[in-house]
Amino acid sequence: MKKLRDSIRKILRNIKKANKKIVGYGAAAKGNILLNYCKIGKETISYVVDSTSYKQGLFLPGLHIPIFEEARLYEDKPDYVIILAWNFAEEILEKNKKFKKIGGKFILPIPEVVII
Repeated sequence: MKKLRDSIRKILRNIKKANKKIVGYGAAAKGNILLNYCKIGKETISYVVDSTSYKQGLFLPGLHIPIFEEARLYEDKPDYVIILAWNFAEEILEKNKKFKKIGGKFILPIPEVVII
């Protein structure tokens, strides 16, 4: 876990140093735990999008990262999206082919960090 944590932190730090915007996808408990463990907060992740309406308008616990509806990805067009609900990665990638076509990149943090 420490090796994975260090890898995630290094990759996200390098992306931010390049002045790129990173957001999260999926306000899942597992993703929130990962971000808390890695000590990654709103200085790195601008916001999270989620399809669940009752999560929208709230914040990730402990991190205070705001949660918005999925349409925000296409309005804001961030450079990178870290998938925090990695068990739904295939569905998320399939659903957001258009985002990839406009140049957006996805980061899959588990089981190892991969940029798609």
